[in-house]
Amino acid sequence: MSADLLAKAEAGVSRYLDDYEKKLREECPGELPPSARGNLEKARNNVMPNLKAWLEDEHCARFSPQIPGGIRDAIEQERWDEIIDAFLQEISFGTAGIRGRMAFDKASILKMKDEGPGARILKGPATLNDKVLLLKSVGVAKFMIDRGMNKIVIGYDSRVNGPGFSQLITQLFLAYGLTVYLFDEACPYPEVTFSVPNLRADVGILISASHNDYRYNGYKLSCGNGSQFSLEDRKTIVNDYINKVTSADIQLQPIEEAAPDRFWWLGGSAPVEGVDYHGREDKLIDMHSRHINHMKQFLVDEAFVKNQKHAGAPLHMVYCAFHGAGRKAVPRVLGEVGFPEIRKVMKLDALDGMFPCFNSEPGQEQQPDPGDLRAAEIAMNAYLAENADGFEWMDVLIGTDPDADRVAPVVKIPAAQREVFDGRDWTLMPADDAWAILIWHRLQKQIEEHGSVKNADELFITLSHTTSDVLTKLALKHGVGVMKSWVGFAMLAMCVNEVWQGNPIPNLTDGRPDPNDPHCHPFMLETRDMKTGQRKFNLANMEQSCGFSILGGTPKDAVSMGEGGHVRDKDGVFAAMLLAEAAAYAKSKGTDLFRLLDEEIFLDPDIGYFLNYYEPDPLDGEYDGIKGYIKKREVIEAMLALHKECEKGGVTLAGLPVKSTAIYWTGKYDAANFPGFPDEGVRFFFDDDRWSYFTFRPSGTSNALRFHLQLHEPNVTRDNLASVKLALKKKAYDVVSEIRERVGALRER
Repeated sequence: MSADLLAKAEAGVSRYLDDYEKKLREECPGELPPSARGNLEKARNNVMPNLKAWLEDEHCARFSPQIPGGIRDAIEQERWDEIIDAFLQEISFGTAGIRGRMAFDKASILKMKDEGPGARILKGPATLNDKVLLLKSVGVAKFMIDRGMNKIVIGYDSRVNGPGFSQLITQLFLAYGLTVYLFDEACPYPEVTFSVPNLRADVGILISASHNDYRYNGYKLSCGNGSQFSLEDRKTIVNDYINKVTSADIQLQPIEEAAPDRFWWLGGSAPVEGVDYHGREDKLIDMHSRHINHMKQFLVDEAFVKNQKHAGAPLHMVYCAFHGAGRKAVPRVLGEVGFPEIRKVMKLDALDGMFPCFNSEPGQEQQPDPGDLRAAEIAMNAYLAENADGFEWMDVLIGTDPDADRVAPVVKIPAAQREVFDGRDWTLMPADDAWAILIWHRLQKQIEEHGSVKNADELFITLSHTTSDVLTKLALKHGVGVMKSWVGFAMLAMCVNEVWQGNPIPNLTDGRPDPNDPHCHPFMLETRDMKTGQRKFNLANMEQSCGFSILGGTPKDAVSMGEGGHVRDKDGVFAAMLLAEAAAYAKSKGTDLFRLLDEEIFLDPDIGYFLNYYEPDPLDGEYDGIKGYIKKREVIEAMLALHKECEKGGVTLAGLPVKSTAIYWTGKYDAANFPGFPDEGVRFFFDDDRWSYFTFRPSGTSNALRFHLQLHEPNVTRDNLASVKLALKKKAYDVVSEIRERVGALRER
């Protein structure tokens, strides 16, 4: 590259940052806030060295020869904001792996879709591209070799470049002498997490960005037992391996050149038409059947489900794949266990990483998240347009996200409660409520058969701290123990592992083993009725973000699933099957999921009504680039200031008095943000019993913020339930609105 073009880049970047700083100073007279100073300094220190290193990387010619050309195009077109965003920093490992934008505009994503991972577009260390994936994978490969590991499972979902990225990293792991099991088409993440222990492999990778919008990709990383890696192992992988890798370490071996015993395909009982198996069709393992047969054992009443087709009123179920990898897996398992009446939402059934049914306009990119009411509306509108008798026929609609680890149901609303739901005759049931039904259903079966919950003193549930306490109350009512973790299935799995290992279960106050220590426990917030050595079996493992599994009892070894348990990460395929069974049970009793929740849970005087309200910020996507990092920190600092104000007392939020407040800080993301970064959030309690509270939390998987609110009303009756729901819904909106205004996070952004 010519010195003149490099000089142009340096001058353009410098000028852009100077202009941006000038604008900030006009908006903020006096000293710039720390967030602005820090990120401007980071940009001036990092962007040009990173850009120059990528341009002069002589090794790119071996694996991605178009990288210099894509950077050159961006400089010539003077796209300084995109260049700064691309070279500001490296994509870092989050709670489950790596995730980031592949490009900054739709045209570039479409170019990658047409031309593959090596397309000539702007790429840098802060975007998700072939070089970044290969560099991170080298670190994983070297870690595996040093730990004596030799087998890895690789899959991909519906994301753009999924097949290309998965085969690219397959070639890298083969070149490092590892045995690779590669899925032959888009697959759910849960099938990867099942395959790893099932095959006695050591690591699993899924090319995916979960529920993020079409611009994103990444990969999720699993260890030998199918869970996410522990905090310590993740630190080791990043600090001792990934951070020491250079592009000189990137090696590739074509699949067709791999030794016969070192490469295997995973899929179904026969090759998929149109897939290039590189002449290795004989190396196909039927993992789909193994996964389905394993899940069948978790039905509460397998015979009841199987006999539906002979019953007078089988469940009428609608399934929506949201353009994702569940499109075959979910109907396959539901059909095999005995659900005869399944309709697909055909408009959203095609495997397409551009997610064409969702808004892709700049700044308005929607996420294909089944837990988002707007996504549910897209699904319902499409279904109703396709089926003239759609609403009358449907009992429940169940949707999964692109990698099918999240699931959420859409249910009908009784006429008496439609005012609560803005006049709708259907609504998205929050995961918090769906999981309550699944737990109630499993416990109820025990009560029907034995008169009480069998071996209740050995059972416990685990839930993340932003997940509803309706689950806590329900479990404690039936003598089942409760553990709360920080957000993420890795944290949940570590809590369960503490029980399995027989380790002492501490009594925690706001996550702190020592009230005088500002650091919280690394993965645990709270325990209730969890005596060390008493509890043995995990009845449910769940989080608010549409994640569910059952981990079971102590595994036979460190690389197996729990005895009588399912995968150690969330599984939307599995949860879809269990929700369908619960819906069928409700229908057999002359009711449905919505009314069952009201009658059996919310109207139970030992539980009461829980409203759980959630908003992300921004509403779609994440804070973009250097401007986004500055804004995000400003909001966090304003929230910390509000916490200090609340500590002094006398603060009310939309009429609710703040009785106490807490900061949840473990320190695990301080290095990537700033000292004292409240990684698990700030919480304001509105009652002395601590059942009603607001939680603010930075996301662990994207550059975004989360607003959670829980309100509890114990005194509900059939006569006042609808009015209580409406009043608390309005109150929740008002509380979040006031907090947003106080911290400068207004919805119109």
